Order: sequence, then C-alpha cells, then structure tokens
Amino acid sequence: MAERELSRRAKRRLSVLRHVEEVSASVAATCRYDGISRQCYYTWLRRHEAEGLDGLKDRSSAPHHTPHATKSDVVEKTLWLRQQYHFGPAKIAMYVERYHDVKVSSSGIWRILKKVGLNRLPASQHKKRRSTRWKRYEKQRPGHQLQVDVKFIEPLGQTGRKRRYCQYTAIDDCTRLRVLRAYPRNDQKTAIQFIDHVLAKPPFAIE
Repeated sequence: MAERELSRRAKRRLSVLRHVEEVSASVAATCRYDGISRQCYYTWLRRHEAEGLDGLKDRSSAPHHTPHATKSDVVEKTLWLRQQYHFGPAKIAMYVERYHDVKVSSSGIWRILKKVGLNRLPASQHKKRRSTRWKRYEKQRPGHQLQVDVKFIEPLGQTGRKRRYCQYTAIDDCTRLRVLRAYPRNDQKTAIQFIDHVLAKPPFAIE
C-alpha cells in the first residue's frame, strides 16, 4: 500500500478519536456512527497515545515467527527452475527432491509461485509447441550424476524359441554421454559388472 494511502487511513482514524473528544463525548455513540467496535477504538487510542499518527497506520498481519515457512534456498531453487525451464509445480517438486534432497509438496511450490506472480506461464511459452516449450534440466558438471536404466530387448532375425537380453543404459546428466551394454541376465552380478564398465568408459570421473 502506498504511503499516501497509509497516511489517509491514519488521518481517518484520528478523526474518529477526535470525534469522541470534541463532538459526541461518547465512545459508544461514535463507534455506532462510524461502524467500528469499541475494541477497535481503544486499540487505535492506545497506539495513538504511544506513537502518534504513525501508530494509526496499517500494520502487517504476518506472524513474527513462522517455523514451518519454506526455507529461502528452496524458494530460490523453485523460482530458478520456473524462470529457466518453465517447469510446473509437480515437476519442480520432483526435481527439488531428486537433485537437492528437499521434499516440498506441489501445492507448496504453487503457493511460492503465486506469491511472486509466477503461477502462470508467460505468453511466449503458451504459444510454443509442447515439444519445444521446455528446456531440459541438467547438471552443470560432467560426471556429477548418471541416470541408469534397464530394459529387455529381443535381437532381430531369431527363429524358434526367442531369447531376450537385458540392455543396461547409463546417461550423464551434463554431457548426455550414453553407455549401453546388453547382458543375458538381469541380476546383481550383472548390474555390478555394468557399473564397473560405466566407471571405466567415460573420459571424465564419475561421482
């Protein structure tokens, strides 16, 4: 609220206090006339006696201590992901938990975005095709984190009883370097062999 509006409201409250002193000589009559409660009147009176006109200005209703408020670093990460990648609340919550080990609900993310006016995507993003609207989230340092997946594949040209293999895939989040290898089994021993292979393959250290 502008300072001019704050001063105007403070002067209006001062006029209520003066109305009791100079006109009605009755708190009850003035309160009925102005549509306020006696409690409100006496609150204004105490604040005016203690601070003068400044005491009659509007004050923030926000609590002095909010132990459950979202931490500032989480807010910064949320706003950065929204502005840089235009992620929605659910996706921001997923990435904050996955990459920063901080769990925040999607509704909590939405409230953060709404508070700063970022709950709606910019018009330039609405006009883009969905396939080109989003930027890919990635780590800034090669080898910082890998995504590992496994799926079943069947070689082409098989006759009779078909055999399935397990294809392990590892992708570096920064460079998108991909390492693939197929194994006849999907078990703990195979997984360890693949990880050993991945650690030795890239030209940079895997963290």
